[in-house]
Amino acid sequence: MDIRTLRAIASACGVHINGVDSKNLPQNIRGYHDVFDDKRNIYYKKGDTRSGIENTVLHEFREMIEPVFAELDTDYSPLRTNAVHLAANKFATAVLLPKEEFRDKVYELGFDVIALSKLYSKSCSQVLLRMGEVIQGSIFLYSALYEQGPEVNNWILNYWTGSANNDDPDANIYGADGLFPRKGRTVSSGSLVDRVIKTKKPHMASRITIMDSRDDDGLVAVARPLAISGDIAKIALVVMLAHNTGLLQPQIDNIKPIVVEEFHKHL
Repeated sequence: MDIRTLRAIASACGVHINGVDSKNLPQNIRGYHDVFDDKRNIYYKKGDTRSGIENTVLHEFREMIEPVFAELDTDYSPLRTNAVHLAANKFATAVLLPKEEFRDKVYELGFDVIALSKLYSKSCSQVLLRMGEVIQGSIFLYSALYEQGPEVNNWILNYWTGSANNDDPDANIYGADGLFPRKGRTVSSGSLVDRVIKTKKPHMASRITIMDSRDDDGLVAVARPLAISGDIAKIALVVMLAHNTGLLQPQIDNIKPIVVEEFHKHL
């Protein structure tokens, strides 16, 4: 999928795609759409990245067709504004990161969010969330993306995703929700992500025990930084059951992380 293809599809649907100078757009707005009589237009920010334009066009297209669903199906319940926005995000991601192809690449690259982001020219957050969607039900997985907060050296978890193993109920972690940080959490001192921040190098916890006896195989975790101009911009964390360490091997071989032998009841 590329801009030319999107233009062709949009044109076939009677939708015109137009670029707009960034100075004419509010800050943090990458695009919008309007419908007037039979005229339909999608506007994107000129100078945006190819990935950004593709996302904008697909996002706005999904929002534009939301009213059509109710017209075609009287049983359809129109989504509220925020729900439409979320549906548009998922629609754009599903088109740009096709399920089967993307899932194969997830395994091929060892669940490496940053490598996948570079391969597809998509944001780390978009890749991370899509990874959780395409893996859902197959294995136990927790993955998170940390980014700089508004203050210096204030790192915050902004995105996370997860998956359970629906085929093998025993291949999951139960009753340990507090172990896996959620959106808005800051970085804990001594954690794997904290060590990445301090050293600017990827780290791996080869065994994270959960039981008080510490005789369980537990979990394995890898945290990888994304550096821009020598400074860390983001940190991707991926966690799975220790017996699935082999699934992370392509990423491990690529980034050669500093190995921490054991954590207990924390990431």
